[in-house]
Amino acid sequence: MRNACADAILIALVCTILSACGGSGAFTNAARPLTPFRPASAGKIQHVVIIIQENRSFNNLFAGYPGAKTREWGYNTSGHKVRLKAIGLATTWDIEHNSAAFFSSCNGTGSIRGTDCRMNGFNNESVGCKSHCPTKYPQYAYVPRAEIKPYWAIARQYVLADQMYSSNFDGSSFVSHQYIIAGQAESSVNYPHGAWGCRGGPGDHIWKVGPQRQIPDGTEEVCWDATTLGDELDAGGISWAYYAETSSGYSSRWNGYQVIKHIYDGSDWKKDMRSPPSQILKDVGDGQLRTVSWVTPTGANSDHAGFKSKTGPDWVASVVNIIGESKYWDSSAIFIFWDDYGGWYDPEPPAYVDYDGLGFRLPMLIVSPYAKKGYVSHVHYEHGSILKFVEDQFGLAQLAVSDARANSPEADAFDFNQPPRKFKIIPTTLDAHYFLQQPPDYRIPDNE
Repeated sequence: MRNACADAILIALVCTILSACGGSGAFTNAARPLTPFRPASAGKIQHVVIIIQENRSFNNLFAGYPGAKTREWGYNTSGHKVRLKAIGLATTWDIEHNSAAFFSSCNGTGSIRGTDCRMNGFNNESVGCKSHCPTKYPQYAYVPRAEIKPYWAIARQYVLADQMYSSNFDGSSFVSHQYIIAGQAESSVNYPHGAWGCRGGPGDHIWKVGPQRQIPDGTEEVCWDATTLGDELDAGGISWAYYAETSSGYSSRWNGYQVIKHIYDGSDWKKDMRSPPSQILKDVGDGQLRTVSWVTPTGANSDHAGFKSKTGPDWVASVVNIIGESKYWDSSAIFIFWDDYGGWYDPEPPAYVDYDGLGFRLPMLIVSPYAKKGYVSHVHYEHGSILKFVEDQFGLAQLAVSDARANSPEADAFDFNQPPRKFKIIPTTLDAHYFLQQPPDYRIPDNE
């Protein structure tokens, strides 16, 4: 018979190391294995780069891509068939993308809001163009292929996942950026009232979502102490960095770590926050790439509607190119995904997995010398899939329900029996030099 006291000490020790006994989130401490999984590929991948772009549905960027499940038309709430129109990246207006927009667009029939989605209510989302919209239904659109050639070129060389969904249902960048660092978001929903992080103080709050997706279900301060992947990497002596724009020493709204109090107030804030985002280009060139890196864009390079810019595809390709031509290529895996659907139409209904997910379908590209060539993966992924891949490579425990339940891309998107493929440059119009010289961009997104 095992010694109960010894077992209790062991569990307490594990919780202390992983800071798992703290956090107030509903799923912060759920489903953590005491023995992390180690894949057959362990040792081949020594660098993981997570490039986070903004606000595009899968169908919006990859409509018509060969082998992917897309559609060139949709339905509105009146039952009318709406053919998708071409709308470029550089709009002057944005589309509503929050919990209300999700419920409207889903137009579900389930007993819980936002379930059994019919995906025919996108016309009920509000749009910023109002009476000056380029089409009657601007939500039903795709980006012209001429503007996103680098994305399609990456897909043709590596892996495009056409069943990647947001782990959170509400279409919020704030919540999404918590899921990609912590696998959960403390039950928060929509956007903070004030600053997106601990700097805002006790006056800044965000709504909480309830178990039946009731909103509001109370509020909480936008500053908490959830365990993050960064904490696990620190505990394992593994280097990491988060690249984001800063203004007056405060990171952009797309830096999820500024919400984590012990990170924001601790040594990681100075050591592991890197700015501007283009610093990733210098760090790779100088041989200073960390083991795990998150890379967020500036507004201009984000693909976010309303920023009047279309430089995002070249920005992403420039990051991929500099890694591909560096000494890190043979040991790297790069994940490129868009943090939420941005209000753009997609035909694929998300599964209901819990009160907080899933959300609408997102694009994801997987780049590595071990990635399958020109492959469309139909495996079901979410934010937690990227976390699980990192955890498996470096022997880390799972953080929350999303990464515990998620499929890792390793089995379907990679072939570790093949030798590392030689990198082939992704053609761009703008190169790394342009982005290194680009001025700062402090415009505020998603100011609902």
